[in-house]
Amino acid sequence: MRGGDRTAYEGGQVSLDPRPHIRREPFGMVVLPVLSVLASGWPLGFASAPYNRDWARRFPRRAGWMALAGPGANLLLLLLAALVINLGVLGGVFYAPDRISFAYVTAVTAGAASFWQPIVALAGAVFSLNLLLFIFNLLPVPPLDGFTAFLSGLPPHRAGKVQDSLHAHPQLRWLGIFLAWQVFDGLFHPVFLLAVSALYPGVSYS
Repeated sequence: MRGGDRTAYEGGQVSLDPRPHIRREPFGMVVLPVLSVLASGWPLGFASAPYNRDWARRFPRRAGWMALAGPGANLLLLLLAALVINLGVLGGVFYAPDRISFAYVTAVTAGAASFWQPIVALAGAVFSLNLLLFIFNLLPVPPLDGFTAFLSGLPPHRAGKVQDSLHAHPQLRWLGIFLAWQVFDGLFHPVFLLAVSALYPGVSYS
């Protein structure tokens, strides 16, 4: 909206309420995350917001910045969760667990378990999920945000041709999602270990 495309705003998509997004992408926001958790142990999903193709063609750099707003928000939430975890460690309430998983990146001391356990669970979930979304959405394959950001670096006429091709062949978007899913597990695991290790100086996970 601030970049000049009011399509999503006028369609009710600029909202913290997940219902407009679920109505727009029920498969990507409900069905696929559940199936991917059952299949691989971590959630994969997607959502989308309507945009004006003519506006994106006229202002490819603005469209690129718009695409990066989503991963940027994920990065901000990731850093906020890391800050909460670090403050908990400094306060002697949280500590580095012996083993980690996607849903378990920090632990709470025994004396503070009853009060802090929900906060530990929330901070860990926000940290892991936003790290996943940040990395996944930056993959340069359609229809992910990283691909739109990549297009913004091309000459406008060439970027417009690519956009027209994707619009004419929507199956390419599903191919992009499939390819991203195939390569992401091998990419995410080492980054996840590195990110969790960064929470606890002197501690490393493998």
